[in-house]
Amino acid sequence: MRLRPTVPFRAAGLWIALAGLAAAPAAAYTPPAGMARVGGGTYAPLYRDADGAGDVAVAPFYLDRTAVTNADFLAFVRANPQWRRSRARRLFAEEGYLSHWAGDLAPGGGAVARQPVVNVSWFAATAYARWRGHRLPTVAEWEVAAMAGTRDADGRGEADFDRRIAAWYGRPRPAVLPAVGQTPANHWGVRDLHGLVFEWTADFNSALASSDSRRAGDADSGAFCGAGAVGAGDFGDYAAFLRSAYRGGLRGRYVVPNLGFRTALDAPARGPR
Repeated sequence: MRLRPTVPFRAAGLWIALAGLAAAPAAAYTPPAGMARVGGGTYAPLYRDADGAGDVAVAPFYLDRTAVTNADFLAFVRANPQWRRSRARRLFAEEGYLSHWAGDLAPGGGAVARQPVVNVSWFAATAYARWRGHRLPTVAEWEVAAMAGTRDADGRGEADFDRRIAAWYGRPRPAVLPAVGQTPANHWGVRDLHGLVFEWTADFNSALASSDSRRAGDADSGAFCGAGAVGAGDFGDYAAFLRSAYRGGLRGRYVVPNLGFRTALDAPARGPR
C-alpha cells in the first residue's frame, strides 16, 4: 500500500518558510535623526545631598549628537514669533538674548549657521526642545554621556582622558565659535560635550556648592533648586568642579555667550547606537 504524505510538499515548504519568518528577529529600532543612543549608567554627583544620597542610576536615553545650531534655532523662532529677539519677554530671557544675531530672523554677522546657538536662556532652550517634541537632558544624563571616552563608556580608564578635558576647559573662548561636530565622537557617537560651549540641562541648578547660593532666593529657585550640597565626591575632577560651579551661578533667564544646549529623549532599554 502506498502512503501519502500528510502535508503536500509545496504546503510543507510554505510552512517552513513561514516558520523561518516568525523566528526572524524584529527590525531594529532606528534612533531619531541626529541623535545617538546613550546606554545609561551611573552618575556619581560631585556634591552629595545633606542626607547623604548616593549615586544616580541613569536609564538609556537619546541625546543630540551635536549642540543646537544657529540654523536650528532660526527655524524655531520663525515658527514661534514670541521667541524672536525683539519679542522675548525679559522675565524669560534677559537683555542680551540672541545679541550675537544681526536681527530677529537674521543670525548673520558673527553667527554662522553651523555654530552652536548661544545667548539663549533656559526658558528658550526648554521651549525649543518642547517644539521638537524633545526635552533637555538632566545633569545626570549629560554627565554620563560626557564621561564616555572615544573607546569606552567610562573614559576615565583611557590614557590622557582627564588631561585632554582639562586642557579643553583651560582654553579661552575664541572670538568666533567653531562649527559643531569638530571634536571626535565619543563612545556613544556624541560630539563636543567638552571644549566647545557649556550646555543647559533640565535641572542645572540642582546641586549648589555654597551655603550662600543655597540661601539666595529668587523667582527661579522653586523650579530649579534642590537640596544644598555639603560634600564633594571627587576632588581631583577639575572639569566637573568647573561645570558644577558654572551651573550653580546660573538662573533660568540668564543668557551667556559660551552657553548653548542640546536636546534629549527617553529611549527603550535596548536599541542601536
